[in-house]
Amino acid sequence: MDNVITSEEKMAYMLLNSIIFHYHGLDEEEEQILKRISEQLSANEELNWAFDFISKDYLTAYERARTHLKEVMLKLDKSKRLDFINSTWNANFEKGYITEMEATAMLKLARDWEVDEDLISLYNKELNS
Repeated sequence: MDNVITSEEKMAYMLLNSIIFHYHGLDEEEEQILKRISEQLSANEELNWAFDFISKDYLTAYERARTHLKEVMLKLDKSKRLDFINSTWNANFEKGYITEMEATAMLKLARDWEVDEDLISLYNKELNS
């Protein structure tokens, strides 16, 4: 993950990670991963913003995040969009697993951002190496 990103990009990245980690309810290990990511990017305010975004209506948070993130992500170049979703996948995997629902949620976002085929290709290369 490129550490030189704008505040808007930090907000989007922290929302992306937060929405995936909240998918089944945020546990302590996931919260620690989110805090570490926010510290690495100097994005504590953006993490708090993401938590507020989710808490406004937990039941609709994912769909609201999809809409918001699509607007932001399609402004970025394709390599950055791919980097964001790949970094989120890797952060999620730090806990030792990714559930089918989390994987599906990330693939839907990747499709929204027009990087789904690139993401799948990236993981196919990793599996075959």
